[in-house]
Order: sequence, then structure tokens, then C-alpha cells
Amino acid sequence: MRRTPPWWRDAVAIACWVSALVVLLLWVSGRGLQLLGSGPADLLISVGRLTGLVAADLLLVQVFLMARVPIIERSYGQDELARRHRLVGFYSFNLLLAHIVLITVGYTLRDHSDLLRETWTIVTAYGGMLLAVAATIALTAVAVTSVRVARKALRYESWHLLHLYAYVGVGLSIPHEIWTGQDFSTSRLAQVYWWSAYALAAGAIAFYRVGLPIWRTLRHGITVSSVVRESQDVVTVHLAGRGLHRLPVQAGQFFVFRFLDGPGWSRGNPYSLSAPPRHHRLQITAKDAGDSSRRLAGLRPGTKVLIEGPYGRLTGERRIGRRLAMLACGIGITPLRALLEDLPYSPGDAVLVYRARSSPDLVFREELEQLARDRGTTVHYVLGRRITDRKSWLPQEAAQWEDAAALEALVPHLSAYDVFVCGPDPWMDAISAAALEAGLPASQLHQERFSW
Repeated sequence: MRRTPPWWRDAVAIACWVSALVVLLLWVSGRGLQLLGSGPADLLISVGRLTGLVAADLLLVQVFLMARVPIIERSYGQDELARRHRLVGFYSFNLLLAHIVLITVGYTLRDHSDLLRETWTIVTAYGGMLLAVAATIALTAVAVTSVRVARKALRYESWHLLHLYAYVGVGLSIPHEIWTGQDFSTSRLAQVYWWSAYALAAGAIAFYRVGLPIWRTLRHGITVSSVVRESQDVVTVHLAGRGLHRLPVQAGQFFVFRFLDGPGWSRGNPYSLSAPPRHHRLQITAKDAGDSSRRLAGLRPGTKVLIEGPYGRLTGERRIGRRLAMLACGIGITPLRALLEDLPYSPGDAVLVYRARSSPDLVFREELEQLARDRGTTVHYVLGRRITDRKSWLPQEAAQWEDAAALEALVPHLSAYDVFVCGPDPWMDAISAAALEAGLPASQLHQERFSW
């Protein structure tokens, strides 16, 4: 796969800012500025219109961020895309709340009414407002479940299902904008812009989230060929299919998989490839971390598989230099093991630091040691329980070491390496900080987080 052009990232950012600028100009052309000086009621209504327009625009940006458009996905990567999606979502939701409050209070002042009566009138007498209320409820559910505390209390499958209500919210808000939105109903330019934006968003979702996955699933006919238990709580699923070399996938990437094995098949889960993709096989490895990953152990050969992807940018195309250092913890070894097998390097130019609780928890140990023999990969196992009295990537047995010094001892001249990191978020934070403290340039630190 060709390297992602750097200008893609800039193009995506510019497109987002241009859309916001267009919305602002449309508001100005609709006498938005003039109405600011026409009294308290018109001021509140005009600002309310602006906050509503920007909220709608940011909501469409969110839809594009969820649409898995390749130019966006490959430019930002899974972890940064998730952060930006969440940030844009909170801005959009807060502007939506401001829109509701400002418009309601402004109409109350204009009509010389009381707040409750005016609210009832707006909801029941204006076209599309009941649907807009339903849209607000759906988007509120999405916003509430995006808060960190709520995310931790939910299973991934439940959280993902609730977030589909964002699409419902977007769809239900459209009639309100068409029937009662002054900026939509009175301006031909505004109509062209908003209809085009909604059509592009709907087209992106339909093509990249529905059409393309269905086409790839039918084209490649992927099924489960075997399931191998790697340890007490880790299994590897081997997949077979037609012409898998035609998939635009690289080692280090992941797919969203749906296994047609009975109830619950519709809930997709992301799993990284644990070996480089081959002509007729793929391989994923997962730890028992929930209902969906637990059911992998019970898959039967011949089970049909739906795929969505590939996604992610923890790949060799981010590599800058000759030497490689792979820093893995737990099941985070999965994409790094695939990269170690796939990427070109000379004997002695690749180092793996693999952190696990105990020797039985080391996944792929035999394969990693075979890589060490065949390709000259240096492998370090760092075993033991985690340090509890400070944030560290080291085990308790190495508590006397400083984090950066320990990493430099295992990977001398660290600044000469491209460093790939994967594991639990706290561990990644600690070892990434240690790598930077040891002098690694930030441009040579490559990581992608899969937390939600």
C-alpha cells in the first residue's frame, strides 16, 4: 500500500474550517449581524440561529469522522480520530443546548409570553419540532454515554449500539431545519449547501460503512478455518477466504469482525491482525475481555464472517529509519508481532520488549523466539506484577530502576529507532514518557490506542 500523502491531513482540517466559514457567511447573509442590534429578543434569536447552524455543521463533521472515509482514517488514525470525534461531539452538543435556550428565551421576549407557554408553543405548533425533540433526546443519550465515567460502566457492545443513535439524531433534525429554519427556508445558497452536506454525509455512511463492507465480504467469502487456544484466556482465530491479497491491508491494521454464529452476530468488534495478511488467510488473536471476545473460543470451522475495514495506521508506512523497537504489553503484542514478521530489517536491527505478568501469559513465545533465530530479532521479556506506588511500565521486581534508564538498558541508543508501542493505556502512557525522556524524537514514536 502506498504511503499516505501528508497533505491529506491538512486537506481534512481545511475542509472542516471551510464548512464552518460557509455556515458563518450564510448566517451573515441572512441578516444575522443586523439583527444583533435590533433589541434583546432579536439578539438572542440571531445568536441562537448561529449556534444551531454551527451545531448542525459540527454534527455533520462527526458523521464524516464516523464514516471511516479512507482519507480521514489513514490521515489521523484510530486513537486521534476517536479523540477528535469526542471533542467535536461535545462542542456540537453544547452549542445545541445553547441554541435551544437562546431561541426559546428570544421567542418568549418577542411574543411577550412566559417561558413554559412559549416552550409548549414552539414544540407543538412549529413544523418538525416534535422530531427535533426526539433528535435532542437521542443526541443527549450519545453525549451522556461519551463521558468517561459512563464509558467505563458500559460494555463496548452496549456503548457502540447507543452511539448509533447519533445517526438517528441527525436524521430527525432535518425536518425541523427544512420547515422552520429561517436560514434554510429563505436562502437558495443555504439550501444548496445544506442539502449537499447532508447528501455527502449520507453517501459516505452508505458507501464506506455499508456498501464497501458488504462488497468485500461477498467478494472474499471469509470463514473460520480453525481456533487455537494460546493460553488460558487468549485464543487465535485463523480465517480463510478468496483472494485476500487483494484486500488493501497491512500488518498492524485491524478489521471490525462479525461472526455469523448465532444471536449477537450483528455486534461488531475490532481485532488487530496478529500475523501479516497472506493470499488466502488472515489471523486474529484476542484476550477474553468481554462477551464478544469470549465467544471467539467457541467458533466452529466454517462459520461465515462479515468484515469491515481495514482500519488503523500502526503500520510500516510510518517508519522513518532503519532500526525498529517494538514495545508490547499483554495482548498488545498482537499487531507488533505481525509487524515484526512483515517489516524488512537486518539482523540486530529489531528489538522487542514484551511486558507480561508471568511466563504463561506470554503469547506467541515460540513464534517470537523463532523470529529471533531466523531474523536476528532481539527479544526481552519483562515479567512480574506492576508497580503500585508510582506510574511505571516496569514490574515490581525492577522498581529500583528509573523508567527511562531501564528502557535504555534494554534498547541502547534508543533515539536511533522507530518505536512502536501497543498495550493498555496506562502502560502505554508510562513507557511512551520513558522513551521521550530517554531522548527519542516524538516523530519516531508510533502508537495507536484502541480504548473507547
